[in-house]
Amino acid sequence: MERHRCSRLHSIQNTIHAGRLFWLWGDTTLAHYPLGIFDSTSASTSLHPITDFKPPIRLKLDYFCDEKGQPRGVARMPGSGPTWITAYVSLPDRKGAEKLAATYLKVREHMQVYERGLCVWNDHTVTFEKLQTVWSLDRSHATKSKVPEGHPVFWTDQDGKRWLMFGNPFPVWRCPATFEAWQDESSWEILDPQKGVASASGGKSVKPHSGSIAWHPWKKKWVTIFMESFGKPSAFGELWYAEADAPTGAWGKAVKVLSHENYTFYNPRIHSEWFDSKSPTLIFEGTYTIQFADKPEPTPRYDYNQILYRLDLEGL
Repeated sequence: MERHRCSRLHSIQNTIHAGRLFWLWGDTTLAHYPLGIFDSTSASTSLHPITDFKPPIRLKLDYFCDEKGQPRGVARMPGSGPTWITAYVSLPDRKGAEKLAATYLKVREHMQVYERGLCVWNDHTVTFEKLQTVWSLDRSHATKSKVPEGHPVFWTDQDGKRWLMFGNPFPVWRCPATFEAWQDESSWEILDPQKGVASASGGKSVKPHSGSIAWHPWKKKWVTIFMESFGKPSAFGELWYAEADAPTGAWGKAVKVLSHENYTFYNPRIHSEWFDSKSPTLIFEGTYTIQFADKPEPTPRYDYNQILYRLDLEGL
């Protein structure tokens, strides 16, 4: 699915906030402005902007725009270089108010991250504002804690405690699922996910590079779509599916569900907000690009864009 005239070098983040589905992308090129947007492009839609997943699909996005009506950056944090946003999630505070929160990364030449911190969405200015620095390269804000990164999932454990977890694909970080706990480093816990998933066809362990997980109500399982690290035929374009009884695993046999010949498809994001307990359908998207491939011919209008896929889980 082609989104619009913008292309994204960095991938999709999305979450439900204030009764809307919020979308956010990283570095974005524009047809009329080749230098692009490097402080995160964002939009919102209704919770169910697509009612029929039969192609062709057109997703109408309501962009956050500047005074000229053009898409703009929404995360201009202090410091030189682009701002990347990750760990995008909406959380309740102690008063029950929803807070759209994220981790920001400041980047300079050669894509070196020199600062990581937390930021919060201002519903009035419709932009992210810096909350605090957690780590910086100059070590003045050094921390032993791993900053939340990746895609969020919520999980209630067997004792009834609700957790917020982040991973890419498997969870590496968690805290109690509140806005206050999210910003309190003393409540952060680091997890140790499994490093590989056995292939259903046998013979090898598949190493995940990036991806996401979600609870699927039809499967009644936790499911994952992930990109294989240095797969074949595409080093960063082979997509796998696996299941588990808990978000922490153990993840079972992996099945390859998508392959690209000499093209890259990275950071797949499952759209769990479109799951249906009566349907075996799984929808996911990722970034489709010639980057990290062996000089393929770019696909017109689709290169450096987001592509949406539909997977039928029946029989998997």
